[in-house]
Amino acid sequence: MSFYMSFLKVLGLLAVTAPVALAFGFLGAMAARTSFTPLSWLGKGYIAVVRGVPDIAFFLFFVIALDQLFEYTRHRVLCPGWDQPVRQGNDFIVCQAAKLPLGSSPEWMHETYAFGLAVITFAIVFGAFAANVLFGAMRAVPRAQLETGEAYGMTQRQTFWRILVPQMWVFALPGLSNLWMVLIKATPLLFLLGIEDIVYWARELGGTKTPAFTSYPHSDWRMWYFLALLVFYLLMTKVSEILLGRLMARLTRGQATAGGEAQRKAA
Repeated sequence: MSFYMSFLKVLGLLAVTAPVALAFGFLGAMAARTSFTPLSWLGKGYIAVVRGVPDIAFFLFFVIALDQLFEYTRHRVLCPGWDQPVRQGNDFIVCQAAKLPLGSSPEWMHETYAFGLAVITFAIVFGAFAANVLFGAMRAVPRAQLETGEAYGMTQRQTFWRILVPQMWVFALPGLSNLWMVLIKATPLLFLLGIEDIVYWARELGGTKTPAFTSYPHSDWRMWYFLALLVFYLLMTKVSEILLGRLMARLTRGQATAGGEAQRKAA
């Protein structure tokens, strides 16, 4: 049952991470596009740094960094009388009340906390890629359309939300589609973050003998378990291609693009 539930865990990660990463990307693209120089540098720096470092390094770094940040914040609030340094050599030591989750917490809270850290990490990393895609899509919208809105008396904020944002999605969707596929393929990284996902259970259940299942010896079935995962991911990508194709057709309707022109000729 844990193996079956791990599939829901992967789907839950995708359902939560995708919109959060898109929100991070939209904020990053807005920051990179702004005329306020420090904010523009911050947005472009976020995009450049995350895109320039291997994903696995960021995944392993952010999980540890976020965990220590949360515990340190709780430590400062809950244990003001603590007189020992938090950093003691290679050890990070906080008071017992500040630990996340508490040692007395049930197992599901430990798993939920680890899953939450994974979601934030995935959102930060893939948000940078989404920001780069959205930043390029904003620049792809014809400048003449923005100038037309300004000529009609629209403010800069009105042209952004009423003209630029609605039209940028048709340019952003191809890049976001590829990013969605990469996100699907990156879900096995949960295994490296210590979460019992489908890769973990495929290895545990398929092995000839494991500490958890010593009473049920069998031959090596890992190939069949991983074959099931291969089929699962292929089905996920195929369904995604169909849905994204329909969304692209809907977005290009009436747009001044090659896709929109083809739809007008077909009509």
